[in-house]
Parts: sequence; C-alpha cells; structure tokens
Amino acid sequence: VIYLNSASYSPFSTLIKDTVDKNMQVRMKADYDESHDAFAVRNYLRKEYAKLIGAKNSEVGLGMNTTFGLNIAAFGLPLKRGDEVILSDVEFPALVYTWRGAAEERGLKLKFIKSKNLCYDIDALEKAITKRTKVIAVSFVQFFNGYKLDLKRISDICKKYNLYFVVDGIQGMGVEPINVRKLGIDIFSSGCQKWMLSPQGCGFFYIKDELRDLLKKPFMGWLGVDWKMKFNDLFKYDLPYFKSAEKYELGFYAVLNLLGMKASLSFFKDLGIQNIQKHNYQLIDILIEYISNSDFYSVTSSCEKKHRSSIFTFTCPNYHDLQQYLLKNKIIVVPREGSVRVSVHLFNNEKDIHKLISLLDDYPKK
Repeated sequence: VIYLNSASYSPFSTLIKDTVDKNMQVRMKADYDESHDAFAVRNYLRKEYAKLIGAKNSEVGLGMNTTFGLNIAAFGLPLKRGDEVILSDVEFPALVYTWRGAAEERGLKLKFIKSKNLCYDIDALEKAITKRTKVIAVSFVQFFNGYKLDLKRISDICKKYNLYFVVDGIQGMGVEPINVRKLGIDIFSSGCQKWMLSPQGCGFFYIKDELRDLLKKPFMGWLGVDWKMKFNDLFKYDLPYFKSAEKYELGFYAVLNLLGMKASLSFFKDLGIQNIQKHNYQLIDILIEYISNSDFYSVTSSCEKKHRSSIFTFTCPNYHDLQQYLLKNKIIVVPREGSVRVSVHLFNNEKDIHKLISLLDDYPKK
C-alpha cells in the first residue's frame, strides 16, 4: 500500500505499535499500578509540544482532539451577547459547529466571509470587521485544498482591531513550522492523529498566559487542580486550580494515547519540522510538474510558496472514479470538494510518487 492520506489520519509506526503493545502487556499482568506513570508522560508532552510551537510549558494542555481546545475558546473567551465571530465559508465543520453551538448558547453572531476561488480572502476579512467583531477563528491549513493561511497578516489585523485570534492547527501541525507567541495567537488547538502520527482521540491546546485567567470556565475537572501526586486524601474540595493551561484538562488520561503521543514525538524531535516540510514539498514538486503538463488533469491547490502545504489537490472530469481506480491499485488518496487530495508525509518517498504518476498515466482518459 502507498499511503497518501495523512490529512485524514496517520498509519501506526512500528514504534507506536511496540509502545502500545508493551503497555497492554503491563495492564494484562496488573501487578502494579502503572496509571501514575501517565502524570510523568503528560508533563513531558506539554514540554515537547510547547517547544514545537514556540510556547511556554504553562500555556500547553492536553485534550482529546482539536475540538476540545476550540470549545475552550468558543465557550471560554470573555464575550458578550451580540459580539461577532468571523469565520470563512470554506472551513472544516469542527470549527464552524463549535462556534455555532457557542453562538446559540451565548447569543453571539457568526459572520462568514466569502472565499476567493475557494481560498481564504484576507481583504474580505478586514472589510467585514465592525465594532462588534471580537474574534477571528481560522484553520492554519485548509483541509480540502491545502491552502496555508498567512497567519502573520491575520495576526496584524487582530492586533489592529484588538480581536481574539483562534487557530485550528491540525492540518499544519507537524509539517509546517509555527511560533504561536510570535504570531500573537490567543488559542491554538490541534489533534495529533493526522500529521503528528499519534493514535486517534488525542491532541493538545495552547492558551496564551495573559489570556488564561480571563477565560470563563467552559468545563472543569478534578485534575485541573494540583494534588501533588497524593491521592490518599480525596476529601479536599478547596484546592486552587492550576495557574497554567493544565487547569482545563479533565478526568484521567487515556494512557495508551499518551504513550503513543510520546513515541511519535521522537520523529519530530529527531528530524525537525522544517526538514519534514522540505521532504514533503520535494515529493509534491514531482507531482506538480506532472499535473501541470497534463491535458487531462489540472492543479486545484495553490502552488504559491507562502500558501502551499503538504496537501496537494488536482482534478479531472471523473475524479471520483479516478480515486476508486487508485484505491483498487493500493494508492490511498481521498476525494475532497471536487478534487483528489494527496497528502504526503515523512514516510513517503519518490518511488511512491512515481508509482502514482504511472497509474495516472495508465488511467483511461475518456
């Protein structure tokens, strides 16, 4: 199988499989309480994720998915009835439905800006801002065509109008370098099952230190306070919440996921996100050259340097049939919004791309 679908979820590496299998064996024996190991792992994860995104350790918490952190933003930011939240009309549903729920509960107004050729239009964004606008919420990279947003320009607009800046980072995290503090992002959230090569059902979020104590409490749990690893007196109901993003973590952790996240981080520490990005772009360049010279296929992604990503899309008159043809030949890609989506990662190589091109050549051109 040639797997070109990391924008959906990643396959397990042998490293993660071995790590999970080892913990399963420990749990089957049950000869000691290994659940406390999770606390050391979670602290390690916060520190390493903070390094990857240019944050402080105190600004990173662990969640179950991207939506977890987005809910902290949507239900926690200090907003008033009638305040406006600006979204794009080409967003992934996780961002939209989270804010839709908050709008219904909190009396907020959602304003959708029109995209330009299915790409985020920053000029339209700035024109849509009013005195009631309080939040701009965006995806770092768009899921369906790989369009990477100019976060710096959007950040400058947020500073100019004193707006909260919320970013869904999942389609860029692990393959696109980012520094959340330099970009002035207030809340950033990412699942780790895609480009971060981790198990499904895990992720992390970032809350800027200066914002944390201004947030309303969207949900709280017993591990949002510091027990100092002493669980022999659980009738303490007056412990203070953490002075960190950790205060928004809920009940006990999925230990298998934590261990998988820790194992997968080794790839990014050893290789570096910039090197992974370079590798992925080099593979996509081969495909871009082929598609650009074709009379049958056409590029639907932006190839502009500042907007490209590890997601590349192209189309043809019968793209759904093409995707099924590739699937039957063990090339894993998916149809998305009128195109075939190819998402390459660190485990792919030139042979994978040339095999794909060979099959595209052989595909019946009706």
